[in-house]
Amino acid sequence: MTDEQQTPTPAGSKTRQMLGMKGAALETNIWKIRLQLMKPITWIPLIWGVVCGAASSGGYGWGIEDILKAFTCMLLSGPIMTGYTQTLNDYYDREIDAINEPYRPIPSGVISIPQVKAQIGILLAAGFGLAAFLDIWSGNSFPMITLINAIGTFLAYIYSAPPLKLKQNGWLGNYALGASYITLPWCAGHALFGTLNWTIVWLTLFYSLAGLGIAIVNDFKSVEGDRQLGLKSLPVMFGVKTASWICVLMIDIFQAGVAAYLIFIHQNLYATILILFIVPQITFQDMYFLRDPLKNDVKYQASAQPFLVFGMLVAGLALGHSSLV
Repeated sequence: MTDEQQTPTPAGSKTRQMLGMKGAALETNIWKIRLQLMKPITWIPLIWGVVCGAASSGGYGWGIEDILKAFTCMLLSGPIMTGYTQTLNDYYDREIDAINEPYRPIPSGVISIPQVKAQIGILLAAGFGLAAFLDIWSGNSFPMITLINAIGTFLAYIYSAPPLKLKQNGWLGNYALGASYITLPWCAGHALFGTLNWTIVWLTLFYSLAGLGIAIVNDFKSVEGDRQLGLKSLPVMFGVKTASWICVLMIDIFQAGVAAYLIFIHQNLYATILILFIVPQITFQDMYFLRDPLKNDVKYQASAQPFLVFGMLVAGLALGHSSLV
């Protein structure tokens, strides 16, 4: 390890380390290292997606069994499968992380490659086991949750691993990431409490185009390393300024598109609430992200993106209400 790799970052870096955020300190505790590989900060959108799917199903109740089912699905979507995806991504990104984030567990050398492979395998096996268990628990005649889990596993692999390595393409990679954050957990939550249909699938795939805008945010912190290794992220292809505009427009336009669909199915109140969420979202985009996406990415995500995720729940509630009318 170099001196740069051995030097901890400033105060707060321990928390950043545990969450898997940029600017973390080096860690020696093996369990904290494993947790860092799984990037807990990335679990939140997937857990929230399950909530939205449960809402859109129209079949979720507040009984203890439904609460336990939802919690188990959140465990599957968040810590287990997102943890698998992030560990797999770190394994295949170890060269670029050596440039962008040398304190990460693999490039810093604090965890061995066999240990990383073992973690990937254990999380993958746990994911399929838990998905099958949820299908049985829900009484699904077709193992829909297991199928969704298999699709997620495949997407995670082709996103990170050669020869496809979708993350090398700014459009395909970010859309795959957006769909993984929105469509997959939403469909899993819906299938847990109701019958998954093509309307939900297509609408969440459409909503994932807004998720593409979220995914682009993560590319700004890696511009230098992506450029050196020839990865075609949107900030590398279009420049930081143009990419920041693409990011915010994708989020706003496609969220507005979902609001238009809610009007089409006569869920006007929910559509109005969703539109009202877009207004402060645009304000914070202008205040932080468009002015300096490299410096203000964390402020932007903390201030603007809650309006997107709460908007997703509004859409889920609208769809659930529509199915009951």
